[in-house]
Amino acid sequence: EETEVAKFLANIGDARTLVIHPASTTHAQLTEAEQRASGVTPDLVRLSVGIEDVADIIADLDSVL
Repeated sequence: EETEVAKFLANIGDARTLVIHPASTTHAQLTEAEQRASGVTPDLVRLSVGIEDVADIIADLDSVL
């Protein structure tokens, strides 16, 4: 399943709720050792909460977790 409110984007500074997998996006140019040294693990998913209604964000995440 996919989220409807949260977007899968690597867009820093966005007002929308975003979900990102740093190991395959923002840190993809680094080796695995470099990723780990910067705190990025292969299973890390980063959530940036936006300005949408909090109940909508929570319901959206609940539907996929």
